[in-house]
Amino acid sequence: MTISENASPPSGRLAKNSVGVMHIVFFVVAAAAPLTAVVGATPPAFAFGNGAGVPGAFVLAGLLYLTFAVGFTAMSRHVGDAGAFYTYITHGIGKPFGVGGAFVALLTYSAVQIAIYGLIGVFAQGAMAGLGVNFPWWVWSFAVLLIVHFAGQRNIAFSGAILGVCMLAEIGILLLLDVGIVLHGGGPEGMSLSTFAPSTIFAPGLGVALVFVLASFIGFEATAIFGEEAENPEKTIPRATYISVLLIAVFYALSTWAITQYYGPSKVQAAASAALETFYFDAATNILGAWSAQVMNILLISSLFACILSFHNTLNRYFFALGREGIAFKMLGKVHTVHGSPYVAGWLQSISAAVILAAFIIAGQDPYAVVFSYMSALAVLGILAVQVLVSVAVIMFFRRDNKGYSIWTTTLAPAISLVGLAGGIILVTANLSLLAGTSNIVVSSFPFLVLAVGLLGIGFALKVKSSDLERYAALGKAFE
Repeated sequence: MTISENASPPSGRLAKNSVGVMHIVFFVVAAAAPLTAVVGATPPAFAFGNGAGVPGAFVLAGLLYLTFAVGFTAMSRHVGDAGAFYTYITHGIGKPFGVGGAFVALLTYSAVQIAIYGLIGVFAQGAMAGLGVNFPWWVWSFAVLLIVHFAGQRNIAFSGAILGVCMLAEIGILLLLDVGIVLHGGGPEGMSLSTFAPSTIFAPGLGVALVFVLASFIGFEATAIFGEEAENPEKTIPRATYISVLLIAVFYALSTWAITQYYGPSKVQAAASAALETFYFDAATNILGAWSAQVMNILLISSLFACILSFHNTLNRYFFALGREGIAFKMLGKVHTVHGSPYVAGWLQSISAAVILAAFIIAGQDPYAVVFSYMSALAVLGILAVQVLVSVAVIMFFRRDNKGYSIWTTTLAPAISLVGLAGGIILVTANLSLLAGTSNIVVSSFPFLVLAVGLLGIGFALKVKSSDLERYAALGKAFE
């Protein structure tokens, strides 16, 4: 892992050779927030999904995203840049769909970030109250926003180093629990691999479990969005992509397998239903001691911070890409003269996040039941929609010229991922009330909101085409 500060990046370009494979892996895995995903997302997957089959569900999701990565990484060698999915869709399907995909991606990552700002405020409020410091949740949310903004203004490697420390810490505590359970010999039913048996994985409730499992892979495109700043991107991006997906899938499968052994395959579903919030903390206290639950609580906050920082950098580069393309204000395409970071885009992103947070606060909305739950449900739906478009884009891109790749890379793998991801959208839509924690007209409107935002982007691109052909022709070319 190397860190380099480009003192004078070329005008309009991000600092090259700033990040290596592991930095990018840190961004992807940090966005997935391992500790938060395991402790927060898997208990409902156990309780409402296929129970002991949850570890196998992570394996299935990992295989789906590895298949997605085949065409995705092949295309990254030809269109890699800070525009990521936007540029993929533009080169594959066309400029209007590219802009539509970019609008949906902005909605998705903004929703994720707002969701995590709400959640980290809740956890920080609880942690500091125990120390006698009592402030409302939003005070801590805004404090984190300021720190994240400062880090995002620096060279990308600065954020990569922070994310690396946070990621290693949260993975470390979960690995201690996993190893402790194994050394303890499991639970009342001993140790077995029955959780990976097809009959267990494909038990009733698999669809519900996959809703939570697929949500754990959000942030996947961070591998490609830093292509312009990566060392040797033709090799770095594919390697980082495969390492990230494998690390997330294997680690989540291992952790959920271990906790299943602790409670017992036949009892884990009931145990999760009875203690959604303390499912992992109870196991950690019994296996490692009370100190581990306290450490886990602290690391949950660092996990959420790492997640926000990762998505902050991702959003910055989306705004930067759109600014440099002339779709948004051109000022957004400016880079810092010292750090080579998209600092103007960073200001816009931080200010917009603060305004949205303020709106929730003024409206008196609950930071967990509304801010976090609603926004995370919207984000899962949005990212799956964009990934479906990318799968189509890969097929269409290589249909014009296969670039020497096999039919598996250019057609079969992206087609399989297209079907799988489309199935994911159906599952999420059918279980939105479970994912959001409630059922109302706002939650039910999310699929239509995602569609409307995508159509708005398409309409915007067509308007540019009719009013400024030169500007329209340049879309997708600023990164070539």
